[in-house]
Amino acid sequence: LQAMGRRLLAQVPCDCPLCGARVAGARLCEGCETDLADASFAPRCPRCALRLEPDALHCTACLARPPAFVRTIAAFDYEAPADTLIGQLKTQLRLSAAPVLARLLAHAVWCEPPAQALLLVAVPSSRASLRRRGMNPAAEIARSLAAQLGWPWLRAALRRRRETPRQTALGRQARLAGARGVFHCPRDLRGRHVGLVDDVMTTASTADAAARALLAAGAASVTVLVAARTPRGR
Repeated sequence: LQAMGRRLLAQVPCDCPLCGARVAGARLCEGCETDLADASFAPRCPRCALRLEPDALHCTACLARPPAFVRTIAAFDYEAPADTLIGQLKTQLRLSAAPVLARLLAHAVWCEPPAQALLLVAVPSSRASLRRRGMNPAAEIARSLAAQLGWPWLRAALRRRRETPRQTALGRQARLAGARGVFHCPRDLRGRHVGLVDDVMTTASTADAAARALLAAGAASVTVLVAARTPRGR
């Protein structure tokens, strides 16, 4: 029934979230989707997907302190006009933005697919964010991404040990310190290759802390799947 519902919704006329052109279903128009796909091919750090200078192979932060995850796949950079899509989901609470973001992320995955299907796990929101929004943006993206890719999604696999301050108000070092040890995974992930889903990556501190919790639960590897990557994060 859910699959049938998704097929029906995919045919419902909608407006492109970026330019307003008429489209079928929750997606961008062909022009906007092409523009974002072209921008995503900029040189990136293979570990954290940070946009690099033309001659660089890795970002200095990953060379100095390699994160626990092995790779990051990002759909686009967190800058205009694509950042509008994140705002629609997180600020305007438009759940229809989640499948749009998942579709863009799925395209990024298809361009450079992992060696095997991944078990999708979403980064959990804080209790304050859940009260404010009534939903977890990362989980909404993961739900749609699982449908797009045909990969399994493990709900509520990660939990928070404690609450942390809002990340937007913190600098890089404060984010790293605050995220350390904040997550734990009560599930047995022995031998599983995990795809950690989030909406935005800025310093990679949250992704690193979540990846360490997944590895402690037995995961064989963690690949981060993020809708948006800030151009200058770590």
